[in-house]
Amino acid sequence: MSGAHGHAEGGSKKIALLISILALFLAISETLGKASQTDALSYNVQASNLWSFFQAKTIRQTMLRTANEASALGATAPDKTEALGKQQAAWAATIARWESEPETQEGRRELSRRALEAEGKRDLALARYHHYEIASASFQIAIVVASASVITGVALLATGGAAIGVLGLAFTGVGLFAPNAFHLF
Repeated sequence: MSGAHGHAEGGSKKIALLISILALFLAISETLGKASQTDALSYNVQASNLWSFFQAKTIRQTMLRTANEASALGATAPDKTEALGKQQAAWAATIARWESEPETQEGRRELSRRALEAEGKRDLALARYHHYEIASASFQIAIVVASASVITGVALLATGGAAIGVLGLAFTGVGLFAPNAFHLF
């Protein structure tokens, strides 16, 4: 009897080790998932702010263009023509600066590029997050199935738990190395 009891105890220790390893991987995937979720939110806010700034520049630029065009229509008096020409040149320079301002990265072109980059980073973080969430669910299910093996004595459940844990590892790997490889939802 003691031999059979020792064998069952050894199997329980292996299953407990499996559960511990699965719990470790669960903690890792949860941590990666939360970090990706935080990154996605941060990049979303950044993109929104940049698009708002882009829109404000567009509105200001449109207002100056309209003022410039309207002033050109009203330029008839010779004494006002020179002053108006200088003002129109200044407005045109401001309009051009608002269109592209490489030194500050705050022209419309640069803002648009930066907003699109932030959206790309957001989308990547969200893709990672989704894979980590699936990985976390897999690890949780694997822990439950492996735990059931201890209670029921059915060794096949431990094997199933390990297989589901491998699936969780696969999703963690996809999240880390190829988050855009495929999307489940």
